[in-house]
Amino acid sequence: METAPVATEPPPKSKRQRKKDMRASIALASSPNASPRRSRCEVRRLDLWAVLKVALCFYVAAVVLVIVAGIVLWLIADAAGAIHNVERFMGKILSSKNYHLVAAQILEGSVLVGLVLAALLTIITVVGAALYNVFSELVGGVEVTLVETDHHP
Repeated sequence: METAPVATEPPPKSKRQRKKDMRASIALASSPNASPRRSRCEVRRLDLWAVLKVALCFYVAAVVLVIVAGIVLWLIADAAGAIHNVERFMGKILSSKNYHLVAAQILEGSVLVGLVLAALLTIITVVGAALYNVFSELVGGVEVTLVETDHHP
């Protein structure tokens, strides 16, 4: 009775041999004759929870950026005297002696409008992602070709 041959794994390579193999594969991949590797992927579904989180972060960050830019511009305009000129001009148009722009109320209104817009745009983005999911089931998703290139200085 003969015993079946047992498949044995090759002995583990030494650390030096693994480094040598790695260098050889890197040299082969970075040779001028090597063509870049291409891979095709298809985006079939978008996770709505992930879309919600990313959209909310994006739109809130945009609101914060616009508010901070508005504050900086307000301070620059105030230092240049443009705010006083606008108040005087509006006072003449409205025939009012004490027309004043209240910075705190303008800031508060801007923040509220910005947050409402961020919420609405987030909802619109999530609805758009849901529509993408529906249409990608019907006609297929977006095909993306990934190309791996080596950039050596």
